[in-house]
Amino acid sequence: MSVYSEFFTKFMTPFFDGLVSIFKAFFQGLMRMFNVVTYIEIVNDYKNDLTGVGLVILIFSIIFLVAMFAFIFFVIARSIRTYFRYRRNVRKEDMLIEEIENLNNDILKLKRQNEKIAELTNENGEIELDENGNPVNGLKEGESRFFKLTNVDEKYKEFTPEPINNTFTLAELCDLFRNYSASKLHLYYDINLIRLFIASFASNKLIILEGISGTGKTSLAYAFGSLIDNETTVASVQPSWRDSTEIFGYFNEFTKRFNETEILTKMYEAQYTDEVYITLLDEMNISRVEYYFAEMLSVLELPNKKDWVVELVPNVWENDPVKLDEGKLKVPENMWYIGTINNDDSTFMITDKVYDRAMPIAIDDKAEAFEAPETEAFKISYSYLDNLFAKASEEHAVSEENLEKLQQMDRYVIDHFRLAFGNRIVKQLKDFVPAYVACGGDEIAGIDYLIAHKILRKFEQLNLAYIKDEIDGFITFLEKLYGEGKMPECKAYLLRLKKTI
Repeated sequence: MSVYSEFFTKFMTPFFDGLVSIFKAFFQGLMRMFNVVTYIEIVNDYKNDLTGVGLVILIFSIIFLVAMFAFIFFVIARSIRTYFRYRRNVRKEDMLIEEIENLNNDILKLKRQNEKIAELTNENGEIELDENGNPVNGLKEGESRFFKLTNVDEKYKEFTPEPINNTFTLAELCDLFRNYSASKLHLYYDINLIRLFIASFASNKLIILEGISGTGKTSLAYAFGSLIDNETTVASVQPSWRDSTEIFGYFNEFTKRFNETEILTKMYEAQYTDEVYITLLDEMNISRVEYYFAEMLSVLELPNKKDWVVELVPNVWENDPVKLDEGKLKVPENMWYIGTINNDDSTFMITDKVYDRAMPIAIDDKAEAFEAPETEAFKISYSYLDNLFAKASEEHAVSEENLEKLQQMDRYVIDHFRLAFGNRIVKQLKDFVPAYVACGGDEIAGIDYLIAHKILRKFEQLNLAYIKDEIDGFITFLEKLYGEGKMPECKAYLLRLKKTI
């Protein structure tokens, strides 16, 4: 061990000697600069020789030296003051942010409390009390605590849904959607946007529509609900949304009722039919998505759809809705969740956790108006649509050549950018690209779009100055791998990123 310790000591000695020398030189320099005794000795050595002009030079030298000392002390004092002022401003800003957060939480609590009080009041706005002075919970004997869900049970109790006979292909569905939006709603979309939108249904239950305001993000989701003759459920996200109760509702201990949201009601209703359901989370990033949609993100990630359940209540009552199992709700497979986002100072950034589990679609411009044939709305069977996606995966599976190129690109990105595709994104690609091809798109174009919007967007979180020199090399790599003129989405994104550096 003595040999090892001797080696380590000698090996590290140059480093520590150099470090000590740096500090010694620094402090020695300071001592020399501010050694007043040295200056006095120099003056004494030359005072007999300095006459006339020499005295002027002496006085000027002393004044200049004092001025330099004063300037150095001024800079140091100013820097210290600026630092503490900055720290004080940062602390104040943090305190304001925390105070705003607390106020938002207080507003949420007051809102909930107000709702609870409102539910306790009668038609005259008075709180009814029992003989013991306790609020009457308003739940009559035999009445279900789930009012809206029970009404859904009643609606479908004697209801026999008509069979839905669909015969369209995915490409035909894209044309039907585009023509319907133009002819009935006067909403005009580029065919490639429609293909991206429909293909996204194959890979994710959460679709994010992003882009500048006024490009038709909300209307796209609304138009699809209108096409399939099943109105889109619109939920306008509020800044006060903090947890999953905004999606599912909550049990009110005062009234002994469950406050059911419109989203919950539609999720429950979807279990009775084979129709496709759309829920729109409008301006979903006006609050943190990880707060109110976290449970859904986790549930929809589970590979076995039998495990797609959420607990609404911890116990079972006699008159609970028939499709609740031990207080748990089955998340319907025939419902998709579409969120619209705007990126401005009033919104929160969408995190990787959300983006990785969603399919983002960028809508950056409007399509030109065009004449479209009259197209009527029609119902879509979820089973039929799901079979179309499965058929697309078989008939248009991503080629082995392109899968190999993906692996090469993955290795390149790991080596040069310290990022990886991940199994989740590869699976999404294998679901999305075949559906995109079946919608009338090109395989390379589908891969290009998904890589640009699912992988390259992660570059924004890296040190852009560090990766600047790597961007041109990556573009050259893409051209060699796929050919010149291919992968335009990736190249355009990389060039936009380079301009921001």
